[in-house]
Amino acid sequence: MSEKKLYFPYSEYLKKIYGEKVYKLPVNIPVTCPNRVNGGRGCTFCAEAGTGFEALSPAVPVREQLRQTREKIEKKYNAHKFIAYFQNYTNTFLPLEDFSAYVEEAAVERDIVEIDISTRPDCVSGEYLEVLDRLRAKRGTGICLELGLQTVNYHTLKRMNRGHSLAEFIDAVLQAKAYGFQVCAHVILNYPGDGMEDAVETARILSALRVDMVKIHSLYIAKNTVLCEAYENGTISLCSKEEYMDRLIAFLCWLSPDIAVERLFGRVPERDAVFCNWGTSWWKLRDEAENEMRKRDAWQGKYFHYLGGAALKK
Repeated sequence: MSEKKLYFPYSEYLKKIYGEKVYKLPVNIPVTCPNRVNGGRGCTFCAEAGTGFEALSPAVPVREQLRQTREKIEKKYNAHKFIAYFQNYTNTFLPLEDFSAYVEEAAVERDIVEIDISTRPDCVSGEYLEVLDRLRAKRGTGICLELGLQTVNYHTLKRMNRGHSLAEFIDAVLQAKAYGFQVCAHVILNYPGDGMEDAVETARILSALRVDMVKIHSLYIAKNTVLCEAYENGTISLCSKEEYMDRLIAFLCWLSPDIAVERLFGRVPERDAVFCNWGTSWWKLRDEAENEMRKRDAWQGKYFHYLGGAALKK
């Protein structure tokens, strides 16, 4: 008898759509975030460079970025299909004409099967979705929106200085789903002030919204951020690795088994952070989490029986 699948991996999700393994190629364009205009410092956890630690300079043309990164991936993995991942900052926080030109430039590059746009929920509107819809019709590329939710706890969202609440995230998902686009939600399971109930409710909300993917982050604290100052001043405390494991496993157990899981832990170069993953590599923590799930007889969707009029079925 084969081992029960612990969770639905993103790689398997992509194989079902595209027939083989697909690799993301990060794209960095000259854009910022509404939280950083007029002297704003952004979300409390966001570094000055954003999250594109591995991306090339935005001064490099999009097609050249894709070609340089693809060349490395092709040689290493014998890859044939790729996703152009507009990763850093808020990629729909651009004039519409500029946004359209950048995504068109990526879509015409060889072997690009999907355009993946990372953005904020409060920067999703019909005009930008129409651009992506026309691109899909013209080029045949898949479209995915990656939305930063982080948590469904609106009190925590306020402390993060996110500048939006849960409502904007729900609205963005519903807008994207109306076009038939894929949706990936980013969540942080151990932001200071959140607890187990927040992790579980986040899984339940994502399941009810029927997002396609979730990217789970363990909180890392980047240098020169508001959160870094609070950490070094001792005004916040972080949960233990064991507590994070408990939250992660509970999150997965309450998450719909149809939602693909892109990652379980955050990743950042050591030189850029004052705290990351309790001083342990992400892949060791992943293996530890999977082993712990086996010990607990836990799997994704174990408790997924709360939708569709669940009280009527008792």
